[in-house]
Amino acid sequence: MRILVYLGHPAHFHNYKNTIAALKAHGHEVEVLIKKKDILEDLLKNAGIPYHNILEEGRKNSKLGIMLGLLKQTWRINQFCNRFHPDILTGSSVENSWIGPLRGLPVINIGEDDASVVPSYAKLTYPGASVILCPRSCDCGKWNYKAVKYPGYQELGYLHPENFTPDKEVVRKYFDPDKPYFIMRFSGLNAHHDVGIRGINNDIAKRLVQMMTPHGNVFITSERPLEAELDQYRIAINPLDIHHVMAFAGLYIGDSQTMAAEAGVLGVPFVRFNDFVGRIGYLNELENKYKLGFGIKPDEEEKLYQTVQTLLEMDDRKAAFQERRGIMLSECINFADFLTNYIETYPVKKKR
Repeated sequence: MRILVYLGHPAHFHNYKNTIAALKAHGHEVEVLIKKKDILEDLLKNAGIPYHNILEEGRKNSKLGIMLGLLKQTWRINQFCNRFHPDILTGSSVENSWIGPLRGLPVINIGEDDASVVPSYAKLTYPGASVILCPRSCDCGKWNYKAVKYPGYQELGYLHPENFTPDKEVVRKYFDPDKPYFIMRFSGLNAHHDVGIRGINNDIAKRLVQMMTPHGNVFITSERPLEAELDQYRIAINPLDIHHVMAFAGLYIGDSQTMAAEAGVLGVPFVRFNDFVGRIGYLNELENKYKLGFGIKPDEEEKLYQTVQTLLEMDDRKAAFQERRGIMLSECINFADFLTNYIETYPVKKKR
C-alpha cells in the first residue's frame, strides 16, 4: 500500500513516528510531507525520517496568511499525489480532507480535541474526512458518526511503556536527575484556537517558583519571552529528550494541553492553568477519572497555589501517581499499534 502522511505540527511527529516506522517495516511505501512549523523539521532530521517540505518559505501567522498557506499546501500536496499515487491519506490536517474527496482517496484523520474547542478546524476538516480516530472521551459534534473512538490517548502512541523507556542518562546531559526538580511550561497561546485564552502570567509564575524552590530545582521551557527573574530558570532541551526529562520530574505545571497529557500518561502529576479547563474531554478524563492531574481555571488563582502546595507536601506523591498511571494503562491501548493496524486494514480501491 502507498501511504501519504502529512504532518503540520511538531506534535504530529510524535503521534506518527512509531506508526511510520511500523508501516515501513511491514513493507508499505510511506511518504512524509510537512510544512515549516516550529521544530518539526528538526525532529524529523534527528529521528532520521525522510520527508518533503512543501512550504519551506513558511507563512505569516495571520488569518490571511493561514488561508494562503492552506491553499498553497493543498495545491502542493495534490501535485505530490500526481507523482506518488497514494492509496490513502492520513494526518491531522485540513488539506488531506480537501484533496481526498477530489481524488477519490480515503482520508484517515486523527485528533483528540473536541469539535467545540477547535470549531474552525472541525468545520474545514471533518466533512471531507473518511474517518476520525479519536479518544473515547472526545466529542466530534455533528461528525460523531464518522468517529472511531478508542480507549486511550494520542500521547500513548509514543509514551506507552511498549514504546518509551525513560533514561536518566539522557537527563544528565542537562542537570542531575537525582536531585528533585519540577518542570514549568508556558505556551505562546497564539494558535488560531487560542484567541482570548488566558494562562500563566509572569506574576503567577514567580509565585509558583517561590513555592517550589524550597523543594527542588525549577526548570522552565517557554514559547514566550520571560522577565529576567524567571529567565534564569529557563532551560533549552532537545525536543527528542524532553520526555525523558519529564518522566523523572516531581511535578509539571503549565498552560500547555499536550505537555499536561504527556506528564499524566507518564505518571507525573500535572497542574494546568488556562481557560480550556473543563472543555477538553481527554484531559477531563485524565483529571477526573484517573486523578493524574488537576485543571484549574484562571479565575481560581488561589486554588492553583493550594493545589501545588498540597502536591509539594505529599510524601508518597511518586508512588501514588505511578499507581494511578498503572490503572490508566490497564484500561487504555497503545495508540501507535492501533493507528498502524487501522491504516493497514482500511479498505482501499484497487488500482488497475
